[in-house]
Order: sequence, then C-alpha cells, then structure tokens
Amino acid sequence: MAPETGSGAGGTGIDGLSPLRAKPASSAILTDVDGTLAPIVERPEQASVPAEARDALVSLSRSFGLVGCISGRQAEEARRLVGVEEIAYAGNHGLELLLPGSDGPQLDPSLRDRERTAAEFLAGQAALIEAAGLRVEDKGPIQALHWRGVGDERAAEARAHELAAEAGRAGLEPRWGRKVLELRPAGGGGKDAAVAALLATDGINVALYGGDDRTDLDAFRRLRELRDNGELEAALCVGVASPEAPPELAQESDWTVDGPAGWLAALESLVD
Repeated sequence: MAPETGSGAGGTGIDGLSPLRAKPASSAILTDVDGTLAPIVERPEQASVPAEARDALVSLSRSFGLVGCISGRQAEEARRLVGVEEIAYAGNHGLELLLPGSDGPQLDPSLRDRERTAAEFLAGQAALIEAAGLRVEDKGPIQALHWRGVGDERAAEARAHELAAEAGRAGLEPRWGRKVLELRPAGGGGKDAAVAALLATDGINVALYGGDDRTDLDAFRRLRELRDNGELEAALCVGVASPEAPPELAQESDWTVDGPAGWLAALESLVD
C-alpha cells in the first residue's frame, strides 16, 4: 500500500523521508498512538496496536537515534498498549515522560499539588455528566470525557461544551479531540513541550512526527520552530487522515497518509 494520499503545505510526499534515511543515527521518529498507530475504537480500553506496527518500532529503535510515542494516554498505559520497551513515551500530552528502561514516569513540575484538580472539578459535576451519558476516563492529572457511541452524541457534545466553559472558569484548560474533551491543570504539558523534551537528546538534528488530531498540530508547530531556529536541520510533519480529522491537519501537514495503515507503510519504508 502506498503510504501517501496527498500532500499539504510542504508537498513532499514520501520522498521527504530521505533526510532520515541519510542520517538515521541522528534522526528521531515520533508518533501519536490512538488514531495513528492504533485505529480509533469506541472505547479507549478496546484499542490495540497491530503487531506489524510494534515490529516496525522495534526495528526502527535499533537504527535511529530516537524513537518515541507521544500520547494523550498515561505514559505507562501507552507503553503497555504499544508493547515496545525500547522506546520513549511522553504521556498525558507531555505531562509525563517515560524513558527506555525507566520504572516509572517523570511528572511535569507544573503539576505539583494540582494532580487531582481536574478530578475534583468533575466530581462536582457528576449529575450533569451522568445525565448527558458522558464517559469519564481518569488519567490522573487529566480527566477525559468521551461521547463516542453514546445514544445522542450531539446532545452529549453540547453538554461537554458547557462543562468546558465551566472548567475554564475554574482554572482548568480544556482540550478537544475526536469526540473527547480533556480537562487539565492550566500551564505545562502539551505535545509541543513533549516534542521539545524528547528532542533534547544529544545529536538529534532530523525529526519526523505523525499524528491525526488537533493536539498533534502543537507538535507540528514546535518541530517547525526548532527547525526555523536552527536546532533541527529538517522536520517532517505527517498527517494521518481520517473522516474525523480536523481540516487543519491536512493544511499543516507536509504530506498525509491514509489512516494507521498508511502511517505503518511509511514507518516500514524506513526499516530497511
């Protein structure tokens, strides 16, 4: 399967991978998990990463300077889902960093004394959440509200917008994804910060990132900032297309691939 379905701002297509092939030891491969490595499913706990994707990541970790996953899931959960111990994980949208061989994640210092702020806010909104049919996913400092597959998705999303406004007044930061609202303590984290933390590794000067949702655009923008500032020689941002992808994804991608299968084909093209 050809990995490319079209090109965005850069129009590079798969030929844009040549800087990584030329300098694998000084190149980083970074990827989102849900919707990018693992197909989107109705409930997060049902997600799975195909064995072929797992094998590709293992192979890439042996020749590339850095391979890492940047996920909205908690870092340890992302590592269990992906199933590859040899790579790095930035979890909770950058609020946690789990390096290869580490027993537990490093928490963003900005979380100090605020780890349960979002959970405490939602506890006070329990009746509204239940009435709307919203499902709560407890991710520690981040609390996620899902409405995929509920009886009336439109009504549930409308209630989620009400909760987002109230959360903002309570000092929390709302972030939107594909049929999910995440609430987190304001300040710190973000996939942009996760990218910067992972790329602080010595000797990395080329980076590739693949993602499918709005939060991945933060990673795209940080990569381009690092390139424009001279901290990277090259940065390639790949959008993983789907019917639910935000329109900005194609606009801000150097090129796009057709779903997780297309992203896997791109990764496998780098294995050799």
